[in-house]
Amino acid sequence: MIIEIRKLTPDLAEDYVHFFDVTPHDDNIDDHKCYCVCWCSDDCEGKDFSSREKRRIIAAEYIKENILQGYLAYYNNEIVGWCNANIKSDCLKCAAWQRNMSSLSIEETDISNKVKSIFCFMVAPKMQRKGIATQLLNHICHEAAQDGFDFVETYPNKEPSDNVNDKEFMGYVGMYKSNGFFVYQESEQKFVMRKSFK
Repeated sequence: MIIEIRKLTPDLAEDYVHFFDVTPHDDNIDDHKCYCVCWCSDDCEGKDFSSREKRRIIAAEYIKENILQGYLAYYNNEIVGWCNANIKSDCLKCAAWQRNMSSLSIEETDISNKVKSIFCFMVAPKMQRKGIATQLLNHICHEAAQDGFDFVETYPNKEPSDNVNDKEFMGYVGMYKSNGFFVYQESEQKFVMRKSFK
């Protein structure tokens, strides 16, 4: 399947929020739509993400300010997938990192390392299992290498969850391994996997 991948830019903000508006998410409860605002290069201190409407407004603002970054996959001129990818060092104070990643070491052994983090994928249900996440992943790795990053880093669960409400939004270990990623470190539940461009 041939898709077009576009970097998220301010002119695509309306496309982006519409994709979240119409795409089922997590447990399909409409008010739980995240708009991916908790994975970004912004300090979460004092932010109010308490409702879908507030998250939608914040998402549009973040896109215009280049705080929310990533890539959109288009098929027949319609968004069918999204991947949140940002500079790791810029994102360590975001809400989702503070809440979900506290068990992972954030210190780089080499402070000169430039790391691009992939935080989540979202693919429209009718387009799942068609290789869209892999195409997004490969595109991000290609651009990261061109932009001088040393690594692309991901955070998949070690084992797929049995909980229907716990989607594997960070991707699967197998997908990363088959695309050249290695296990860099681990916590009780997660791997930190990297692809090197050094």
